[in-house]
Amino acid sequence: MIDELIASAAELLKSDDPMDAELAGATFVSFGEIIGEGFDEALVGGFIPEIAARATPEAVALLLAIGSVADDPANKAASTAAGQLVEAGVAAPPWAAELTEPVTFTDCCELSDPQGTGSVLTCAFHRAGRSHTILVTVDNTDCGAADNINLLENGHLPETLEAVRASGLDAKMETLDGAEFRWRMEKALDARAVHDRTDGLDLDEDSLPDEDGPGYPVLARFVRARMHALPVPTKPAAPHPSNDFPLGALEMLQDLAANTRGALGSITPIAARRGAARKLPAKRKKSDGPAPVYQIKVGLRGATPPIWRRLEVPADVSLARLHYIIQTAFNWEDSHMHVFETPFGNFGTPDAELGHRAETPVTLEQVAPRVKDKILYTYDFGDDWDHDIVVEKILDRDPAVTYPRCTGGRRAAPPEDCGGIWGYAELIDVLNDPSHPEHDDRLEWLGLDDATEFNPAEFSAEEVTQELARLR
Repeated sequence: MIDELIASAAELLKSDDPMDAELAGATFVSFGEIIGEGFDEALVGGFIPEIAARATPEAVALLLAIGSVADDPANKAASTAAGQLVEAGVAAPPWAAELTEPVTFTDCCELSDPQGTGSVLTCAFHRAGRSHTILVTVDNTDCGAADNINLLENGHLPETLEAVRASGLDAKMETLDGAEFRWRMEKALDARAVHDRTDGLDLDEDSLPDEDGPGYPVLARFVRARMHALPVPTKPAAPHPSNDFPLGALEMLQDLAANTRGALGSITPIAARRGAARKLPAKRKKSDGPAPVYQIKVGLRGATPPIWRRLEVPADVSLARLHYIIQTAFNWEDSHMHVFETPFGNFGTPDAELGHRAETPVTLEQVAPRVKDKILYTYDFGDDWDHDIVVEKILDRDPAVTYPRCTGGRRAAPPEDCGGIWGYAELIDVLNDPSHPEHDDRLEWLGLDDATEFNPAEFSAEEVTQELARLR
């Protein structure tokens, strides 16, 4: 294995750009981070000494690459080992001197969408006449976790702004000092790291380097190393709740329950109350080709007459995106909490106490892979608007159609905060009875002059599709 690593480092000897070495080192170190605890010890006590023992130019290049992005003590161990080889007469790579030059930064800022659902953290870095810009998108609906990382060579703020605006984001810009930028960036990376540990990070084509460049884990390691060029924040790191059950914790709680049931009553851990979820299937890979289209029926449970929507969505739509689609289709206001209950666990805004895992990394076809599969979407944990989602058909994509779209449905959605499905039935009765003592109050609450302005039977698939187009 060591020989294969050193052989792969031969490519680094052909480069004159130290960033190639940093990304190569980030690739190696990021895989170790995926493996988890114990890798740092293996790196310092095993990999680095074994690489250094080869005493070749490729070994020096690999050690410098690892040292450029690893945390202490691996950083110091790798750099020291490389320095000792060079002092002993082993040739250093062409970029070695440039790698030691100081990294400076400019143009740190955050571009936020006016609705507060997302932002872009961007900063330009400079070293020895070369420049590059780091651009990280942040999902504020997912605990402010980093969603995507782009590395733009020779990029500066004007080019970055142009790229962001070209993406359609109507952004407001906040200029940040280096310490604040580092604090926000590390907060986003840390939140994503918690979610990846909780949900499991698949070593699929989205994680591995491909023709489009390095995957997220590699770029995240590179960005963390680049943050060392910025001032250390004075405020403490942002906390993030972990959804992890420590190894053996569930068994310990069950033993505690058995031993104390007589005195304390039955104790059932949250994870046990939820029931054991099946392992989440792997996400679609690029080699699998484009995702098909799901025809789904979303019905409001308990509604009489039935209230439902028939939607066509890409099978690989994320549950976070599906949440917004359902909100639009039912004219909800997205002012309350929600959750998707599936055979593979419950997904929404991550919440350890509620047992909700992050919905953003999970796709619809992962939790409902077959025709007739069903999941439940609940919106507003007070009114409990339960939506049954069933996969009716799996269709080929129509190149003439823009997805998502609504192809059918029935009846208007209930007004927000009317008390759930039973409260909605009562509201209809009150609106239909002008003599009811609450009739005028309900009209005022709805902002209506007359009860005829609200027609519970009204529905238009075309209008829903138009609203979904705005969502796109």
